[in-house]
Amino acid sequence: MELPSDPVILLSLINTKLRDFYPTLDILCDELDIDKDSVILSLRTIGCEYDPVSNRFQ
Repeated sequence: MELPSDPVILLSLINTKLRDFYPTLDILCDELDIDKDSVILSLRTIGCEYDPVSNRFQ
């Protein structure tokens, strides 16, 4: 899956997929063949961190 380069759009996409389809970030990344570290680093640029309890970036 090709990810959006804009971190705000990426945030929306990832949080929607986490909410609707995937119970964890690890499962999302594994099933969609996404580099987890790239997602985390991109979303950090806009001040977002993954919260495993709520299963979303905030």
